[in-house]
Amino acid sequence: MSKQISFSKYEQKVLPNFRQKISQAESTEDVKKFFVYTVKELLESIFAGKIDFKYEDIELIPGKEPHYLLSKQFAFSDEFKSVWKDSDLPRLLSRLAETAVHRYKHLKKRPEKTESKIRMK
Repeated sequence: MSKQISFSKYEQKVLPNFRQKISQAESTEDVKKFFVYTVKELLESIFAGKIDFKYEDIELIPGKEPHYLLSKQFAFSDEFKSVWKDSDLPRLLSRLAETAVHRYKHLKKRPEKTESKIRMK
């Protein structure tokens, strides 16, 4: 049995800010944006400059499991593949995505609330 690498300490660093931003999101687009920025921050801290992550490399997909999509360039990166395969990183991203999708669905059900907040500003 191979040893599993845990990145939960990295998750704990980004989680408080992520939860705050998600709870304050006023639109579904805000939720998507906060998810992408958080995942990007998480991956950048894990890979520490070995891989260049761009905003376009990460996407939240609310209607489809596992609720996120990573750029195909990572599938071809040996550095990324080895970490992905032997770590808890897929579970961490799934948890972040589930939190984001929950908020996304809540905002999607109540667009009038979002619109009223936008008008008041």
